[in-house]
Parts: sequence; C-alpha cells; structure tokens
Amino acid sequence: MNKVIISFFILAATSFSQVTWFPGELNVQPFTANFLEPKAGFSFSLDRPDIRLDIGTSSDFFRYERDNETFSAGGDLFTYTRLHGTEEFHFPVEAIDYLFGLNAGYKISDQNAEYGARFRFSHISAHFVDGHFDYKTNYWSNNQTPRVYSREFLEFFPYIKFSGIRLYGGYTYLIHVTPSYIGKTILQTGFDYFYANEALPFTPFAAYDLKFAKITAYESNHIFCAGIKFGNPRGKGFSILYSYFAGRSIHGEYFDIKEKYSTLGFNLDL
Repeated sequence: MNKVIISFFILAATSFSQVTWFPGELNVQPFTANFLEPKAGFSFSLDRPDIRLDIGTSSDFFRYERDNETFSAGGDLFTYTRLHGTEEFHFPVEAIDYLFGLNAGYKISDQNAEYGARFRFSHISAHFVDGHFDYKTNYWSNNQTPRVYSREFLEFFPYIKFSGIRLYGGYTYLIHVTPSYIGKTILQTGFDYFYANEALPFTPFAAYDLKFAKITAYESNHIFCAGIKFGNPRGKGFSILYSYFAGRSIHGEYFDIKEKYSTLGFNLDL
C-alpha cells in the first residue's frame, strides 16, 4: 500500500512539473483570416469612411506538455467596434460587438508537421451606440433601429501545419441565437501561410477564410488578407495587412446586410 501511495505522489509531482501556468504565448495561434480571433488594432476602410477598432485578447491559463504533445486551456475577451470618420477628427461609434468565453487547445508536433485543434465555448452580443443616432433629425441612421442579437456557441477547429502553411476546418454550433430563425450550423475552411526568411527583417504572410452560414439560406462569406509581420511569425509581433471582405456583415446589428469592402489594418499580434 505504501508503495502505491509513493508511486502516486511521484507521478503527480512529475505531471505538475510539466504544467506551465499563464504561459507567455498561445498554444494554438489565432487563425489569421478568421474574423473571430483576438486582435488589438485598427482597420481603415478603403471604400467608405468607416474604421474598425478591435480590442481583444486570448490567454492560456495553463499549458501541459508531454513529449511532443501540448494541451492548454484559457479564456477569450473581445470587442470589435465600427466607427465612422467625421470632421474635426471625430470618430462616432456606430456599433459594438462583445465576445467572451473559454477555450481549449491541443497540438502534436513532429519533424515534418504539426497537428492540432482548438475548441471554444463563447457568447456574443451586439449593440448600436450613439454614433448610429442622428441627433439633428432625432432618428436612428438609415432607419435602422436597435435590435437584439446574441448567440452562445460551441466551436471546433482542427488543423494541420506543414512547410509554413496551416490548413484548417471549422464547425460551429449555435446553442442559442437571437433572432431564432438564423441557422444554427456554421461551416468554415481556410489557410494561413507565413514565409519565414532570416534574410528579411519581417515575415510576409497571406490567409483566406471561407465560411458558410444561414440567414434565410446558406451563403458564403469570404475574407482574404495579406501583409507583413514584425516579430515572431507564429507568436507575438506587429502586423500591417490588407484585407478584403465579401458577405454578410461581421457586426451583429447588421447581420443580414451584405457588404463588400477592403481595409488597411494595423494589429498587435498575440
């Protein structure tokens, strides 16, 4: 019996030594072209006087490593905001979306490739702000009044990474959504590619995300981005990027509105 107890404490001590609490970087890095990722920066529209401000973070609470496997768990807190430019350097806020939730990540690496997956359980709610209200006429802009938009969802993103390219798929199930007629299943796929070259002071990259979601019928949303990153290609750094959006609006208050536009953005990467 004593041998069993001693063996248990040795195993527990060994396992605990493999745990890192609040590691410096994420186990599974954000998927570059997927919109619902932690960002901290600005995106300036090239087609209209709109600006998007992202203030978000993801943090791993702990990381467990064994051989070539890594498991992590953490949390997400995002806001993404739509503003528009006016005279005298004013930027009224039209709409803001909030996301918070929990995540778990797993990856296994060998000399040739990396395999992994990320799971998230999150809540999103969307709101109009005073910049969407016209105080001269005392009406909401474009006669679009505030409406309730929220959702709680489970998300699963498996991926494979090799030779600098990462391919992923995505499945999202909306546990609860308002308005209730929105489809509860979202399917995604995409890639990101970082060209690491020690001769360059930065890392060029490109990424694409394709999403199928249902409002009245299943439709595709496209996001393409390309740019350069300073810092760790697969970790913390600073990015300058061009993005192209086509599909239903990324903001919940405009969820049923189709949009096409390009942006130039600046982002602090996690």
